[in-house]
Amino acid sequence: MKLDILAFASHPDDVELGASGTLMTHINQGKKVGIVDLTKGELGSRGSAELRAKEALVASELMGITARVNLDLGDGFFNNSEKELKKVIEQIRYFQPDVVLCNAHSDRHPDHSRGSELVSRACFLAGLNKIETKFNGEYQTHWRPQSVYHYIQDNWIDPDFVIDITELFDRKMDAINAYSSQFFNPKSDEPSTPISSIEFMEHIKGRAIAFGRIIGVKYGEGFTVERALGVKDLTSLK
Repeated sequence: MKLDILAFASHPDDVELGASGTLMTHINQGKKVGIVDLTKGELGSRGSAELRAKEALVASELMGITARVNLDLGDGFFNNSEKELKKVIEQIRYFQPDVVLCNAHSDRHPDHSRGSELVSRACFLAGLNKIETKFNGEYQTHWRPQSVYHYIQDNWIDPDFVIDITELFDRKMDAINAYSSQFFNPKSDEPSTPISSIEFMEHIKGRAIAFGRIIGVKYGEGFTVERALGVKDLTSLK
């Protein structure tokens, strides 16, 4: 299954928080987009892995993505071992994305930076034909994405570029709110967490406003790059 963009997340809801507006923007342009969650988020203080899976399905339908996979590598405990790298490589070779999005290099949750490194490394290794992987019983062809970009989530990081998500901001919030077990819910009696308060929802909006202001729009999502961007037309840049 060939995708244009494949977004990786350490936990279900990471992509919704950091890049869902960008994904929906490209889906509206006719691009095929998928998500791979590295873990089930089973260590979250609220909800459960089973509930998160149902919430991820709702969010996926709201965004209109083509495919979503969960690798179940172990929330809080996955590393960058050969076994885990090959599981990520299998997904890259199966979906053959031109662009990969993944977590930030550094963030409040240590799984985010660890997931970022795992995916970035796997993107390179997936292009080496001497690394053999099988998927559904068949040997895979090597594949390396053209670009790897890191979406910015909790910690402030100066973005290398910003995507205008103004027209899709409300749908982004709908996708985030699909995870009712994790975020602000006045009816919940589960433990409070750093992301369950009304203030965190205001933070999400404020972050989008801050990124949007950089490029002169209302709402934006910021990304960092691993190499310099190639540009053909200076006049198309904002």
